[in-house]
Amino acid sequence: MLKHLFRTLVETWEVLANEVRRVFLDKTTVVIFFLATAVYPPLYYYIYHREVLQEMPVAVVELSRGENSKRFIHKLDATPELAVAYRCATLAEGEELINRHQARAVYIIPADYDDRLARGETARITCFSDISSFLYYKNAMFGGSVVMLDEMHTIEMAHHTDAGLDHHSARIQVQPIEVEDVKLYNPSGGYASYFIPALLLLVIHQTLFFGICVLCGDASERHRSLQVIPTHLGSFRSIRIVTLGRLLCFLLIYIPIALFDLWILPRIFGLPQLGSAIDICLLLLPFLLATICFSMTIGNLFSQQRMSTLLCCLFFSVILFFLSGLVWPQPNMPRFWLAASYLFPSTPGIQGYVRIASMGATLAEVRHEYLALWLQTGFYFLTANISLYFIRKFKPQTDH
Repeated sequence: MLKHLFRTLVETWEVLANEVRRVFLDKTTVVIFFLATAVYPPLYYYIYHREVLQEMPVAVVELSRGENSKRFIHKLDATPELAVAYRCATLAEGEELINRHQARAVYIIPADYDDRLARGETARITCFSDISSFLYYKNAMFGGSVVMLDEMHTIEMAHHTDAGLDHHSARIQVQPIEVEDVKLYNPSGGYASYFIPALLLLVIHQTLFFGICVLCGDASERHRSLQVIPTHLGSFRSIRIVTLGRLLCFLLIYIPIALFDLWILPRIFGLPQLGSAIDICLLLLPFLLATICFSMTIGNLFSQQRMSTLLCCLFFSVILFFLSGLVWPQPNMPRFWLAASYLFPSTPGIQGYVRIASMGATLAEVRHEYLALWLQTGFYFLTANISLYFIRKFKPQTDH
């Protein structure tokens, strides 16, 4: 028994060492595994470190010159989202500013704005927004709505005080219920706090997938598909040892990379890290195992050339991000796509990591995603063995 165990350990170590040599002798794989994972996360953090878009330049077409319109413009300029950078005489001037990307929205205050308010009628303000980016539209609508609500309270307060009510009674009439807005898990409403954690886990997934497939494609392209299998290992039991050795190689490489990208860097850049480090590590283990086994399966079966994997990786990256449930809620997805999303380790990995890191969930509270990752690990470990077995059986080895 001990002799058999020792032999298994020696053979596993032999495969592991062979795979490590292949990784470090392939320049493309070194760039993918080490340079990409070291450059992309800080780059994303740096690009989105401001979290929210503030002081967005807007233009105002003030056709009414009354007190109410001036107060509205003053409040509009005072909001953190907007800055009244231009005052135009006509809408055409505002449109020209948007076309030249100097202003991102135009607010039109009609000539009868103050007159309507004085008569107690409904007054209208029109907003034209640049929607080349959703953030421009969000700031224009949110900033304008905040000012509009505040102006409604101001006007109603003035009406009630003119009717003889004191300030306290008038305030109760205007706002009988006070609403306190609390943004859970993302107090600033920042783009980076929402977007970056999911993106970084996808970077880990895609670089692992791309790197492993490149190694498989290189071996197939050079007619060395069996190079990963030492010549004296030919049985199915030995193929399991080969898969295990390769799995341990990629796991040992990516454990420090994943911890650096998903635990240390968020703390350096001040992103929310509410979860326990132990829970994050326990979730990352099956995520890395499932991703490695998934990548080995796809690489063994479909990677015939090095560059074909690049197209595959680029094609799936956007799809996987949409299937993760961060762009569109999973309950609103069609059943087919919801089921298809769980073929990829990125889906339960992103869902579980975001809930633990950004929302402070425990491992027990993400047990669905945790169990899904372990089931994927078992399934893809089996398919990786089967695919390697067929390579051994049907592909002739050539040495050159």
